[in-house]
Amino acid sequence: MTDALLLTFIFLMAGIISVPIASRLGLGSVLGYLLAGIIISPLLSLLDVDIESIQHFAELGVILMLFLVGLELNPKKLWALRTKLIGLGGGQVTLTALLVMGLGLLLGQDWRTSLAIGLVLALSSTAIVIQTLNEKGLMKSDGGQSSFSVLLAQDIIVIPVLAFIPLLASPELIQAVQHSAVAQVESHSDSLSILSSLKSWQVTLVTIGAIAAVVLGGSFLATPVFRYIAVAQLRELFTATALMLVIGTTLLMSLVGLSPALGSFLAGVVLANSPYRHELESDILPFKGLLLGLFFMTVGAGINFALLFEDFLFILGLTLGLILVKATALLFLGRIFNIRGSDRWLFALGLAQAGEFGFVLLSFTVSNAVISREIADTLLLVVALSMLLTPILFIIYDRVIAPRFVTDQTPSNYDDMPDENKIIIAGSGRVGSTIDSILRLANHHSTVIDFNVKRLQALEQFDVKNYFGDATRPDLLHAAGIEEASLLIVAIDDPEQITKLVKYATVHYPHLHIIARAFDNNHVYDLWALGCRDIIRENYDSSLRMGRSAFQALGISPEKSEKMVEVFNQHDKNSMIDVADAHISGVPFHENKAFIRRLKKYLEQKNPELKEKMRQIQDEPNNAK
Repeated sequence: MTDALLLTFIFLMAGIISVPIASRLGLGSVLGYLLAGIIISPLLSLLDVDIESIQHFAELGVILMLFLVGLELNPKKLWALRTKLIGLGGGQVTLTALLVMGLGLLLGQDWRTSLAIGLVLALSSTAIVIQTLNEKGLMKSDGGQSSFSVLLAQDIIVIPVLAFIPLLASPELIQAVQHSAVAQVESHSDSLSILSSLKSWQVTLVTIGAIAAVVLGGSFLATPVFRYIAVAQLRELFTATALMLVIGTTLLMSLVGLSPALGSFLAGVVLANSPYRHELESDILPFKGLLLGLFFMTVGAGINFALLFEDFLFILGLTLGLILVKATALLFLGRIFNIRGSDRWLFALGLAQAGEFGFVLLSFTVSNAVISREIADTLLLVVALSMLLTPILFIIYDRVIAPRFVTDQTPSNYDDMPDENKIIIAGSGRVGSTIDSILRLANHHSTVIDFNVKRLQALEQFDVKNYFGDATRPDLLHAAGIEEASLLIVAIDDPEQITKLVKYATVHYPHLHIIARAFDNNHVYDLWALGCRDIIRENYDSSLRMGRSAFQALGISPEKSEKMVEVFNQHDKNSMIDVADAHISGVPFHENKAFIRRLKKYLEQKNPELKEKMRQIQDEPNNAK
């Protein structure tokens, strides 16, 4: 027990110290966790800790992450990605594998070994890339969506790769493999041994049955189960059920030889339309974050420094060569699939590393006499080192490449436009584009910031000044002229990014009038606490209109309906201002007892008055104005 507590304390302390420092330096949390693992590596060796076993457990963080990604999608969206899944994803794996195979042949390796190495190194790190894209607010950009499509395709391709690799077995290694101790993840090989007694058609039926069980179970059984659990009103029980669902799905996929990550993603997609989706996301998110952090620390701690320092230049050369080969292949595919500007570089640099599945596949190749243990040990270092360098590639993108494309999106004839009011709109989606259209009709021209190249290209057709990139970046705001702006309209479709931008703008530009889009009431209070006083809830006005329609459907005249809705509107504004100082950022309404007391007291005082106003309006003659 003491050993477990000591080990837990070491990992937690390393993460708590390293990650904030890395974040303050702009390095990102992933690099912070990797460096934390490297720092504590000597201590773990001194304590004789089995890093590999901890890493197997921590890979559950990757699985939970893919489950949460699946929750954000639905089958319709997944079908919409089919071109990128097949074209970009399949093309990336095929092209990279062939290029790496060619380099392996040039280095004197057998063609079977070279092909296996190519397949292993063609895969990228789902954990690092998705985590980093989400942190930087780039997941919804064209480069982010393309990267996600490739990562999803890679998880699917793992299945045929596992079936194909044993066919590359080398006769010289078959005898030696009997004496090898496979030290990596063996979940796939274990599952294959379970199915080894079945015929091929039986294996196919079992596999299809497992997928059908996940789809049907998630569609028809999950909601009744969660409804039953919710009756107990014990949040920890709901959390346990959510974890049981993900782990059970992962176990099922492993037993039938499928990718556990793919299984968890499939379960998330199936539950994407569930009424319990948001509760599932909020319950699993903390476990995902902690386990992913642990996974990254084990990657850092698992680096074989003795072998690395013994032949450092050679291993570093292989790593940089791999990054160069993958980035070149990705840039080529990006051009073919019309990924433009800095999105293409984000796509290329973000996926240029090897991935966590490389640890699994290298173990699998050794156990199946495809790659020797010596080569596998070197490649394990290449995989780990490429993952370690990935945050640096994102930093290069942020600080070197992205700024070069900031001014490339500006129409040449913008100088002739009236620009007295200096308006900046962050986000050009459903909300931002409508606001811009309204302002333009009144001859007010805005500068739009967005990371969707296609939307910006459409805006260019109408001579709208625009900048590509993440609107929360200070350098991009500076380039867009925030120092001279009088109005900032925050219309981003991401509550966390909205909060981040409002916080930065209110602190550094107190003269600026900020109109912020809010996700819900809780978000309104967060923005109010940051100093923003012009906050628009994104669904509030449409809700008022629906309430007015409801009154009219009940036989109340349009004039009275309008008055009654306005009474509620004024009451809602007053109540939010009255209780705003009781709000605690990050604490949900139902857990803030002081807030609930303040709101209940306000309602007890005002509700009788409001009900009387409503009654008086309804009693007015129908022709009353």
